Amino acid sequence: MDLERALRISAAGMQAQSVRLRVVAENLANRESTGQTPGADPYRRKTVVFANRLDRALGAATVRVARIGAQPGAFPERYDPGHPAADARGYVKEPNVDSLVEMMDMREAQRSYMANLAVLETTRGMLARAIEALR
Repeated sequence: MDLERALRISAAGMQAQSVRLRVVAENLANRESTGQTPGADPYRRKTVVFANRLDRALGAATVRVARIGAQPGAFPERYDPGHPAADARGYVKEPNVDSLVEMMDMREAQRSYMANLAVLETTRGMLARAIEALR
């Protein structure tokens, strides 16, 4: 049934965006997490990679989280010679998390989640009306 397919596709989208929101929240929570020993690496920003997956039972492609990775690149440094993680030069590596980027990512994930929820609710309403018409 096509309505069941729409429900499952929307549910898969909501699940993927839920994972994305969790990763964004983790990034924001650790945006100031530095290393504990001199020269140690701080928290590295996590990223979510999506992929289409063919659901053979459903006969449609759905989205899923392919993997949760780490953003490559150098860490910004801040001069703080009194910090326990300061290197010999007095610099501390800071996480590569940008709060503005994370907030934009969160808004996008939230909107995608809400769009899938709207499809789910509309489909559920259509099913309810079809059942009511059959009575």
